[in-house]
Amino acid sequence: MPIELKVPPVGESVTEVQIGEWLKGEGQRVKRDEIIVKIETDKVTVDLPAPVAGVLTQIVRKQGQSAAVGDVIGFLEEGAEEAAPAPAPAPAPTKSSSPPSDGGQAGDGAKRDSMPAQGFARVMPSARRALKERGLRQEEVEPSGPGGRLLREDVLRHRDVPSLETPASAVGPEEIVPMTPFRRRVAERLLQSQSEAALLTTFNEIDMSAVMALRKEHQEAFQEKYGIKLGFMSFFVKASIDALKLIPAINGEIRGTDIVYKNHYDIGVAVGGGKGLAVPVIRDADRLSFAEVEQKIADFGKRAKDNKLELKELQGGTFTISNGGIYGSLLSTPIVNPPQSGILGLHAIQDRPIAVNGAVVIRPMMYVALTYDHRLVDGREAVTFLRRIKQCLEAPARILLEV
Repeated sequence: MPIELKVPPVGESVTEVQIGEWLKGEGQRVKRDEIIVKIETDKVTVDLPAPVAGVLTQIVRKQGQSAAVGDVIGFLEEGAEEAAPAPAPAPAPTKSSSPPSDGGQAGDGAKRDSMPAQGFARVMPSARRALKERGLRQEEVEPSGPGGRLLREDVLRHRDVPSLETPASAVGPEEIVPMTPFRRRVAERLLQSQSEAALLTTFNEIDMSAVMALRKEHQEAFQEKYGIKLGFMSFFVKASIDALKLIPAINGEIRGTDIVYKNHYDIGVAVGGGKGLAVPVIRDADRLSFAEVEQKIADFGKRAKDNKLELKELQGGTFTISNGGIYGSLLSTPIVNPPQSGILGLHAIQDRPIAVNGAVVIRPMMYVALTYDHRLVDGREAVTFLRRIKQCLEAPARILLEV
């Protein structure tokens, strides 16, 4: 009896998912616990393993289609044998009007006759399905599998890299693909932030000389002891916590007609991932050392690229830091992640001339931006918050001494 492959529960608030890549095609054998398909949510990608060993007999929901939690997306036949590839038809005999002039030429002719043409390549079941989906003929795709087999990857490669002989009009001037749940959720949250909050941004600039000198002085010892480099982000996390304690409204939120002031500091740190920008949360960041903060951020960054962040790691932050500077951004206005009331935007460090004690000097400067919900945070408080960040970064000892 076929076994149903269903969309598993992927989070309390997630009811709809999008089918990602099928790692197995119809007719292919799978091992128990082998990953069959990727399931995408608005936050994370979930792997669906095979409950038993068998053969994937039917794919009900294709890649890119939506499904609800509990929906059947495919069927698996336990213990079945993999579908055998179609046998290669024997090539038609070659007629000759005259006998070969010598044995060597006859041997060459026989060898040519015995070689299967590309048009008769054996087509794997998943490749046959891919050909049908894309409206391609077997002869149009070059096989690369063992024994001249035509693989699904060959068909996908043919789609992604059009032949030089294909006219431009056949390729098309645009490509339409369904929006991923992750991107849909990002769009919803950005619109929510713009429509439900009174957002305003204030700016300042920071002389990064002191932090850069401190990092240079202690980098080798820090890395040797903790196995990770001392970056800039841990300084900004610690400085932000110091400033949030000074201006608690920025660590709060509006809940209905109430204001919720939070006495814990769960700092979201924006990291680039395989699906786009993700904001995992460093829980109780005020209780962590510089090394622990750096280790958390490095771990988040690595797992974000592999789409392995867990849903719970992306929820419940009280304040967010976004570093557009790593991409070269000089100035920007970050958008608050609701229901939070503030987000700190970091930017590229540039050597710029500034006035110090009446003299013009060159210093490594960074613009910083605070976007905040003006319903809860006044302009004076926002400016004070950024000034405190500036003070902590330009004199890092303040972070430790809390002065």
